[in-house]
This record gives sequence, structure tokens and C-alpha cells, in this order.
Amino acid sequence: MNDFFNLLRYTTLAGYQWQEPRLLLLIVAVPLLFVLRRVLARRRAQVGVAFGPGLLPRDWVAALRFVPDVVLGLALSFGIVALARPQRTDERVEQSGRGIDLVLALDVSGSMEIQDLRPNRLEAAKRIATDFLKTRVGDRLALVAFAGEAFSLAPLTTDYDLLREDLAALRVGMIKLDGTAIGTALGVATNRLRESTAKSRVCILLSDGENNAGSLDPLLAAQLAHAFGIRIYTIGLGKDGFVPYGQDSLGRTRYVQTRLDETTMRQLASAAEGQFFRATDTAGLREVFKQINRLEKSEIKQLRFRNTKDFYLPYLWLSIGLWLLWLGLRSTFLSNPLED
Repeated sequence: MNDFFNLLRYTTLAGYQWQEPRLLLLIVAVPLLFVLRRVLARRRAQVGVAFGPGLLPRDWVAALRFVPDVVLGLALSFGIVALARPQRTDERVEQSGRGIDLVLALDVSGSMEIQDLRPNRLEAAKRIATDFLKTRVGDRLALVAFAGEAFSLAPLTTDYDLLREDLAALRVGMIKLDGTAIGTALGVATNRLRESTAKSRVCILLSDGENNAGSLDPLLAAQLAHAFGIRIYTIGLGKDGFVPYGQDSLGRTRYVQTRLDETTMRQLASAAEGQFFRATDTAGLREVFKQINRLEKSEIKQLRFRNTKDFYLPYLWLSIGLWLLWLGLRSTFLSNPLED
């Protein structure tokens, strides 16, 4: 009995995939058939029937004459459900091949609040880096944040939900020592990747300034990364010159001067067989990540196995059973021969 009621539950019906979903619209037409039948019955010649004086008493028994119509309507409805072919599909995905181990190193220094990218440099980088994660399949990714120091926030993992949470939590001021320790950031990224057995090991470093903190020389760090087979892509973020940065006490836009050490960023990429990219606006940054995505492709093959199971048979049997019941009811007192 429970199985019968489960077939009629909304959650059960909503959980199906329908091979012919448009046929379900015919269910709306089922009550219209009975309305049409009533209209046609009234247009036929009426047969006079004499009853005794006075009105006949009305009770609940009179409503039973509608039972055959209800049974027929249900039979037609279940028949339509069966014709629409309710199904459920189980999909299993098997992956083969090798992915890439990739570390994303993001600058969270104070200058990343500059607003030449909207709403500011850091938020734009976070949003586009999150979109970049969605394009990676089967790769292990790690996250490094740096300002005056560098910290590994997430190890190499395929848990992209965890990485998205860590990216969303990045903010200016999370590292107390301000500055731009590019060399230290590369050292932390190299430490994450040096024991990797992946065919391709990559570090994407995004910064908007010049190295002015940390004890590790950036070029030495890049050469060390190259020794471990790590390729470095550097992204220089923002414009040079005077750019908007917050507001003054009167609510007017404040401008500060900023400069990217593009020469060093190019040298770092060249030392580790990578490339340097410059992104001066949000669209440019998005295009940079698209280019890196094309350059670093995983050798992942996916095999999808689909197992489709039909569930129309119970509804077909219900339709047939109700149809037979309707035929039986036509031979009882519930049927009105004057209407038929």
C-alpha cells in the first residue's frame, strides 16, 4: 500500500525524467472531456420521465453516480502518465589520465584595495580566480596568500568547494605584515609542489606591486622552482600612475600613485619557462586566465555510463485496472443509462 501511495506523491513524480513530457499536458484535457460530454448530452432529445408528486429527497447516495466518471478520469490520467514514460537515470563517471598540480598565489597587500578594477583589485581577482576553478577538471589546486609574508591556505586538493571558500575568505589585512613578498610567495608555492608527481606543475602568481618584503630574492626563488620542474605564470595587475583609492573626508575620490615592477615579473616567468601577462582591467584579467587555461590543459578523459530505468509500468497497470473497474461500474446502479 505504501508503494502505491509513493507512486502518487508529488516528490516521486517530480523526481522523474520524462521521455515525452509534452504528453502530460493532455491530463488537463481529461476533465474537459466530461464537460464536453455533458454539453452534448443536453443537446440530445430529452426523454420525459414521470415521478411521484413532490421533490425527491437528496442524500449522499446521489453523489455516487459520479464515481464512474471519477474512475474513468483517473484511468485516462494514469494512462497519459504511462505514455509520457517516467524514467530515472543513474550516471557514473570514470576518469582516466593525469591532471595538473597548480598553486595559485594571490597578493593580499594593502594596494590590492585600489579601485582601478571593480570593485577593487583583490575582489576582481577573487571572482575571476573562482571562475577559473570551475574550468579545471581532475587537477589538484592549492592556494597561497601573501603580503609582507606568505602563507599556504589550502594544500593541493581536488576539493574545489574548499578552495572556493578559502578564496572567498581572502581579504586585505589578513596578513599583519604589509608589503609584497613575491620571493617568499614563490618559495611557499615551490614547497607545495616540489614533491608532486604530476606531469605538469604550475604556479600562477598574481601581484600588483614590486617585491619589497621577505628574505628570499624573487629571481632566486623562480630559479629554484624551475629546478623542481615548476612552470611560473606571473600576472601583473592594475594600471601604473594615479589610480582611484577610496574617498577623502569630504567624500571625494582619492587618487594614489602605483607602479608595477613589470621587468622583474617578466624575469620570473622567463626563469621558470612560463609567461608574463598584464591585466589593467577586469576584462583583461579574465582573458589572462582564459589564456592560461588553454596553455595548461589536463590529460583527463571521462567515460560516462548511463543506466536508464523506466517506471511507466505501475501507472499503466493502474490505468488498466481502473478502466476495468469503470467497465464493471457501468453494469451497476451507479451508471445512468439515460445519460449514456
